[in-house]
Amino acid sequence: MDGMRGGRMRNPYQLTEESPVYVISVAAQLSGLHPQTLRQYDRLGLVSPDRTAGRGRRYSARDIELLREVQRLSQDEGINLAGIKRIIELENQVTALQARIAELAAAAEGMSAAIQQREAAVHASYRRDLVPYQEKQTTALVVWRPKRND
Repeated sequence: MDGMRGGRMRNPYQLTEESPVYVISVAAQLSGLHPQTLRQYDRLGLVSPDRTAGRGRRYSARDIELLREVQRLSQDEGINLAGIKRIIELENQVTALQARIAELAAAAEGMSAAIQQREAAVHASYRRDLVPYQEKQTTALVVWRPKRND
């Protein structure tokens, strides 16, 4: 998955919060955790860093934030690692669903605009020399007399 993260192509030279730049020792120091804890979290699937060609772990700034959140949930909230993994999965699912909703809303908006354009084209194609008949309600009395052919 070179150049891909989260399903998006990125410039390999552009640093973002998703750029895998930190080796495990630096990630451990930045997150305040022991490197062995980071390895355990990786094995459990809590935080999965990118890998180098030699299989070395490379953590991004987003991974560091996630490590801190896992630690907070574990220590401050007393949630076990299985619960934390489920929370992370659900948060990822919510994020994916929100992106899908935005995508569908944009598609619906585009379809609505296309329908309005088609409707306008149909209205523009109406014949202008035809006038719709409207029956008028009247109380007048009309006498009909047939024409005589003399």
